[in-house]
Amino acid sequence: MQLERTLVVVKPDGVKRRLIGKIIQRLEEAGLKLVALKMFTPSVDLVKSNYPESDEWFKKAGDRSINTFKEMGVNIEQKFGTDNPIEVGKIIKKWIVRFMTSGNVVAMVWEGNRAADNVRRLIGETDPLKAQPGTIRGDFSVDNVILGNSSNRPMANVVHASGNREEALTEIPLWFKSEEILRYTREGEDAFYKQW
Repeated sequence: MQLERTLVVVKPDGVKRRLIGKIIQRLEEAGLKLVALKMFTPSVDLVKSNYPESDEWFKKAGDRSINTFKEMGVNIEQKFGTDNPIEVGKIIKKWIVRFMTSGNVVAMVWEGNRAADNVRRLIGETDPLKAQPGTIRGDFSVDNVILGNSSNRPMANVVHASGNREEALTEIPLWFKSEEILRYTREGEDAFYKQW
């Protein structure tokens, strides 16, 4: 067993749609343990720090939009003024920052066996229209790249989660101080209930 932690953030669209409890329930039912949670409106600096400033990240974000626009037969240059994936990615990051700071989010740390991989499996593909039914994004969002980008915004896909263990190790300290993350064991829970 590879016990690890990962970050999950219910985005403003998920909070406004009152999906917090359903998302928590899905993750708990999968055997993950919630060890930190807070609701707040994140700062611009926090969101900028969470999404990398690397050409690699910009290219990945830009390629996702470019490929979806091509699949749908839509001219990406008309929307973005360029078909350069890095430049498109930079525009998308600005939209993400504006969106993520537009309202409350619920940030959480989850712990469990291969937590990052399991959470990614449970939330589904980034593009909700490509996410499988039964996943959080597949069940709770019908937005997509074209709809979002056509409205100068990112996709409303309900939740952010660390992409892998390494990302989680970088992201968690951005959102939580170490003292905000609880440490408890099953034995501790049993002892608590026995006192009553």
